Amino acid sequence: MLTLLGSPRRTCDGVTRRETLAAGALTFLGTGFDLPSLLAAESRKSAAERPGKAKNVILMYLLGGAATQDMWDLKPDAPAEVRGEFKPVDTNVPGVRICEHLPRTARWMHRAAVVRSVNHKAGCHNCLPSYTGLETPMPDQHPRESDPPSMGAVCEFLRGGRGELPDYVYMPCWLGWGQAFRRAGPYAGFLGQRYNGLTTECQPHADPGEKPVPGKPSVVRGTPLLPNTAFDADLTLDRLNTRRTLLEQFDDQVRGVEARGAAGGYDQTQRRAFDLLTSSRLRDCFDLAKEDPKRLDRFGRTLFGHSTLIARRLVDEGVRFVNVTWDLFWDRVKVDYDAWDTHTKNFSILRENKLPHFDQTFTALLEDLDRDGRLDDTLVVVMSEMGRTPVVNKNGGRDHWTFCYSVVFAGAGVKGGTVYGASDAQAAYVKDRPVSTADLCATIYKCLGIDPDLMVPDKTGRPVSVNLGGRPVDGILA
Repeated sequence: MLTLLGSPRRTCDGVTRRETLAAGALTFLGTGFDLPSLLAAESRKSAAERPGKAKNVILMYLLGGAATQDMWDLKPDAPAEVRGEFKPVDTNVPGVRICEHLPRTARWMHRAAVVRSVNHKAGCHNCLPSYTGLETPMPDQHPRESDPPSMGAVCEFLRGGRGELPDYVYMPCWLGWGQAFRRAGPYAGFLGQRYNGLTTECQPHADPGEKPVPGKPSVVRGTPLLPNTAFDADLTLDRLNTRRTLLEQFDDQVRGVEARGAAGGYDQTQRRAFDLLTSSRLRDCFDLAKEDPKRLDRFGRTLFGHSTLIARRLVDEGVRFVNVTWDLFWDRVKVDYDAWDTHTKNFSILRENKLPHFDQTFTALLEDLDRDGRLDDTLVVVMSEMGRTPVVNKNGGRDHWTFCYSVVFAGAGVKGGTVYGASDAQAAYVKDRPVSTADLCATIYKCLGIDPDLMVPDKTGRPVSVNLGGRPVDGILA
């Protein structure tokens, strides 16, 4: 066996760099990674060998670019056109202050860390940086097969699609569905489509009779739905298994002529479709009909609230990475015109719509996890693809800004009551300890016990590090 030189230092997932580069897991100069060997090495590591404290991650993604200087990093001494209309209030952590319109969250800052110095130069509304760490400007916002994989896709890849449930679930709809075009970011990229997350569907709507208008978005109602998981009226399990057998016979012939990657992706997608049809555990996670009404009220009877409650159920069942996006739907249905993209009436929209519902759902999730002892092994992350301009525009809004914004971590692996990094006096540029999006991804990987330097194969089999050069933000980690 070919032996490659490498540091004997043991990485955070219990495997040395030298072991990672050994030809048993990587046929360097050949056809690329031997996935079965990589997965076997992964499965041999016991829980005791993993320093990562998070078994699961729930990523709460605020699409559009939340105005984090009006949430987590207020500047009360700045000029009026910068500081805006909101005031900071004390939290349960001395010296840590957040927005007055997040009163419930203020009581949970002892379990949270705010990173106030996130920045990138990859362009506005580019979701690739936050999901993958890639900070290269792209010609458009569409996904490509050459994109690096998202964090959720890496989790799916490491488990190899094993087990009844997926390791990556994306809710409530594919990113960009509400605008009728697919946005890059949360996909498997060069790992192959078979490692994409299980993505739900939704039917968002406003309250009956309400007619939302720009500048006054509706509350978005609805529930994420599993796609194509209902049996036809006359389809029994016996008939389903007969169909599976017939398809397998065809597959035996097709495999000989189809490309290896395409066939493998098809096989895994097909297996997942059958598993979803027969998995009562997964369907039960999405069935809110029998849920305690009081619990539904706590999370909020909104699409975001229902999605978050389902995410809570999914991590209980062992799903490793769950994404919940607060999306926008202006090209599908006329609700929530701009999500968090507040170019106009920033303060009234945040005060009356966004912040109260976020405050309710976010803290309900933390309370629910904490009550059952799951906050100690579940990492909750709140992020957007960018921030907002320091100066309020003539329409009372804030425009696109990527040069400084905040991201919040809470729960497993996090040093609670922490503020990391700092913006300048106007929340415009990073003043101290800059953090890249690749650093954020590396931090999440480390919390999960995944080596941020883990090498995965690109389309040609060439080894590529999942963290794209990022380093964990150790200052927020317990």
